[in-house]
Parts: sequence; structure tokens; C-alpha cells
Amino acid sequence: MSNVLVVLEFSDGTLKSSCLPGITCAKQIADANGGELHFLVLAADPAASAEAVASAGFGASTVHTMANPAFEPFTAEAWADGIVAAVRATNAAVVGGTASSSLRDALPRAAALLDAALTSEVTAVGAEAVLTRPISAGRALLDQASSGAVSFFTARGSEFPPAEAGGAAAAVAALPPADASTRGVTVVDVQKTQSSRPALSEAEVVVSGGRGMREGENFKMLEELTDLLGGALGASRAATDAGMVPADLQVGQTGKIVAPDLYIAVAISGAIQHLAGMKGSKTIVAVNKDEEAPIFQVADYGLVGKWEDELPKILELVKAAKAG
Repeated sequence: MSNVLVVLEFSDGTLKSSCLPGITCAKQIADANGGELHFLVLAADPAASAEAVASAGFGASTVHTMANPAFEPFTAEAWADGIVAAVRATNAAVVGGTASSSLRDALPRAAALLDAALTSEVTAVGAEAVLTRPISAGRALLDQASSGAVSFFTARGSEFPPAEAGGAAAAVAALPPADASTRGVTVVDVQKTQSSRPALSEAEVVVSGGRGMREGENFKMLEELTDLLGGALGASRAATDAGMVPADLQVGQTGKIVAPDLYIAVAISGAIQHLAGMKGSKTIVAVNKDEEAPIFQVADYGLVGKWEDELPKILELVKAAKAG
């Protein structure tokens, strides 16, 4: 039986919502393989978090825990050691989770330690657990099947619905502690971004600005539109590289992958790197002064004009619609 092991992440003892699409993907793989769904919780003291997840069910048969002080704060090196030890202890055939920044770092290391294949950014699960992933910056899709005793995956969170709690409660089983090492890595400080806006990868509306915004001060107009729509603020790599906004707002192949109901791209040309991170959005609106900009090729609605002229008009229309 090809059991699937999902590595879970927590924040202050609560399961991160970003884990839920990875659980859905893993359940589809388990169903295709005729296997069971298992969870893995790595922490200094994982008991309480594991019990909460186990009671929620999510279709898992067992929640495995592994305790080690080296797991907190997160380092990819220590987590990779823990994942490898868990794979060996549970005989899992497939291991993975949502393609978060942490698991993008830890899972490839674990796969390398086991000399196993890894399929990254999975967007669909086919018959016999053949996994589909984008290649060439999203311009093509590749169906990939892995051989070997164990294989790894990361699931693109925007492509799978969040798993829902329900079903029978899972059992909780403690695994022997791993000999986890940070390999000389020391976490000096962890700084958390506090915002009243939804997380970029989870927002239903995303408003992004690009190089054409010219300076960070100009993003205040985008922030106003973002807040009126109840969305999240994003940016192109060019804008974050220029220091206009923080790097964690970057949308694109090397940033956040988003697929909101509404994506508004302002002063973004639409380079393939950016399109790879947002073209799965349900509705795309583009504002750009260059009518030949590539962003218009993927946009559902396009407005040719300078953002300085068009954004004030859009803000007034949105305010009027909300007022009336």
C-alpha cells in the first residue's frame, strides 16, 4: 500500500491554512494509489498541535509526531533530517505538502538525502498518481511519474481546494526522535509581518503594482484601492527589487503564486516571470500605458492609460459603488 505522508506547518500551535491545499493534493494521490493519508508534525513539543489536527480528521488515518528542540525555530536542515527519519519509520511511499517557502526549502533537502525524486509545484493529480506540473515558466505542463521506493512532491496551493475538516478522528503516534542538526545554521531573530489585510496567497482580491509606479510613495494609492476591495497588496519583482515595497509582496515565479477571484495589475508590463505567478486568477484587470504590454494578452479587461490618470477615477467609482 502506497501511503502518503503530509508535512504540516503551524503558527502559534494552529495549523496554517496554507497547508490545506497540500492535504487535498495528498488525498488525491493516496486515493489514486490505494493508500492511506498520514500527517507529520515536527516541533519541540508537538503533542497539542497533533491532537488538534487529529480531532479535525481531514481524512487522515494517523498523525505522526516527532519532538526535537532543533525543529524550532524552523531551519530547512533540521526539518530535512526529521522528515527523512519519519519516512524511514513510517515506510511512506510519497511525501509532500503545500509549496510554502519553508517546505520548498526542506522537502528537496530530504529528497536529496534519500536520493529520491521530487515533483515540484504540482497542479493536478491524474490516474495512477501521475502528477502534472508547469515547466518553462508556466508555458507548458508536464505529466510526471516517479519510480523508486519513495518520492516527494510540493503542491501549488492555488490549484487545489482547501481540505475540509471532518470524518473520523485520526490516531496520534509518536515517532522516535531524530538526530536532527541545523548544520551550523543559527536563527538570530524571526520578524513577523503584522497586517490587517488577508495573506497574499489566500486573498480573494489582489492589487499589484509594477516598475511603472516609480517609487514606494505611489503605492499608497494602490493600498487605498486594496483596502476598499478587502484584498491584499502585491508587486512585481521589478518593484520589490527597486525597494518600492517589501520583498514578501512579490508575485511571480520566484515569489508568491496567487489565483484570486480578481487580480488587478497596475503599471506591470507582464513579463513571463510575473505571469507564471498570477495567470491562474479568475479575472485579470490590467492598467498600463503601453497598449502592446504582454499583460494585456492574459487580461480579461484592459485599460490603456497612465496610472496617474486612471487610478483616481477607479477609486472614485469603487467608493461610489460601495456607498450606494
